[in-house]
Amino acid sequence: MPSSRFPMSTGLEHVPFSPFRSRTNARILPGCSPAAGGRVSSALCSNSLCSLGDSSLAELDRIAPGLSFPKGVVLFKEGQASRGVYILCRGCVKFTTSDRDGKTLILRIAQPGEILGLQSLATGNPHELMAETLQACQLGFINRAEFLRFLAEHPDALLLMAQQLANECHDAYEIARSIALSHSVLEKLARLLLQWSDERPVREGFTPLKFRMTHEEMAQLIGSTRETVSRMLGEMQKQRVLGRTGATLLIRNHAALQRLARV
Repeated sequence: MPSSRFPMSTGLEHVPFSPFRSRTNARILPGCSPAAGGRVSSALCSNSLCSLGDSSLAELDRIAPGLSFPKGVVLFKEGQASRGVYILCRGCVKFTTSDRDGKTLILRIAQPGEILGLQSLATGNPHELMAETLQACQLGFINRAEFLRFLAEHPDALLLMAQQLANECHDAYEIARSIALSHSVLEKLARLLLQWSDERPVREGFTPLKFRMTHEEMAQLIGSTRETVSRMLGEMQKQRVLGRTGATLLIRNHAALQRLARV
């Protein structure tokens, strides 16, 4: 499982924004408002894949208006035609799929610096997943025609687009491998927690988890149920594998968690 690009990579609290430059081409969704703060280029430059030149970054700042989205806003749904792309500047967005019985699986969580909706735009097919803000977010939006014009005029953006699409495929393979090859729900949950752990130990060697997600959302990430996830988290806390400070889970025993994850 990758160490930093598993679909639940994050960037929950980032640099405050300053106003986007004008020319709005987005239809503001219900519950959304113009964002106050930073630049799309700043978010993209935080992505290690980004190798855009100054002219490309400046053009993105010009054409991408900033929008503030509260938690729970659906950016696009499965089966919906592409209207354009979003550039995630702050917060995180989950990508989900559901079956006819209403069971939901979270397949990916986008981090700041990612471009959302690329696959549908590139193929011309409807969106295959639903994108929903997992928390309050700030995004730039570029409509389909404007983004295609931007790609035609800035070839360096094509490489970034190809790299991100390749990484999305890689992440999908890793999720499938994790779900298919893990021997138990406990193993999948332990792997998920390890993936969320921060590299820097804090307070007496405890390691904080990057995400604050509901047990239901955690279950959707590993194909389980909320009740099972709640029970297993409780057992790991009793065994002092995990701890808690307020709403934040902490890894107390990294080696024990690795044994549960079989890594």
